[in-house]
Amino acid sequence: MKILFLGDIVGRSGRRALTDNIQGLRELYQPDLIIANAENSCSGFGINHKVYRELKFHQIDVFTSGNHIWDKKEIVPLMDSLDDLLRPANYPPGVPGQGWRIFAGSCGTSIAVINLIGRTFMGGSYDCPFRCADSILQRLDPHVNHVFVDFHAEATSEKLAMLYHLAGRVTAVVGTHTHVQTADERICHGTAYLTDAGMCGSFHSVIGMTHQSILPRFLNSMPTKMEVSNHDTTIMGVVVDSNHLGQATHIQRINTIASRLVK
Repeated sequence: MKILFLGDIVGRSGRRALTDNIQGLRELYQPDLIIANAENSCSGFGINHKVYRELKFHQIDVFTSGNHIWDKKEIVPLMDSLDDLLRPANYPPGVPGQGWRIFAGSCGTSIAVINLIGRTFMGGSYDCPFRCADSILQRLDPHVNHVFVDFHAEATSEKLAMLYHLAGRVTAVVGTHTHVQTADERICHGTAYLTDAGMCGSFHSVIGMTHQSILPRFLNSMPTKMEVSNHDTTIMGVVVDSNHLGQATHIQRINTIASRLVK
């Protein structure tokens, strides 16, 4: 099975990057399942129904999210009806939506996609992501061998700890949230890993935002409104190949800006 995962889609520029690149990526990698983190896809914060429909037009199979999932309030009453839009599974009980689900890839293989959120430097009152992952895996149908985990977290140490906690039990653990792609891809006991997949958005920016709207926060310690940058769009993500047992056999980072620079 081949999985294409796209990092956080940031605002209109991220959606444009998706529009410009998704068909080429689909033809190049021929994925059986496409997953994208969409929590920043509407104006850089959250997702609404209009943007959700726009992204679905590009035939994304699954959307994951993170701490910004509730930023657009109109999405809250829709979460229980949108089966392909996940929120972190380790939110406290009673929160709308679902944090994991089993999907069918185009190859006919079933795969569980699990969305988790970290607790280190993240704020919020989240349940333990490690124990939450254990609980989900214990409930999983034994015939479902493929498991993909989007771990939305700030700390690299927490993400690496999750790798070793789940190594040999899931197909892939891929981090999101920082919008900065790391270069530490590896396979550990059949589990593919990347600390952060990066983002889909403006490359010449500060994590997708204009530097003009970010610099005053550092120079003057004054709050400013962050504005999505619309220059030099890029697609960042990862492709994971796995065998029939759900064990990862190959992992490859995607960075369209880097690819153009190499040329």
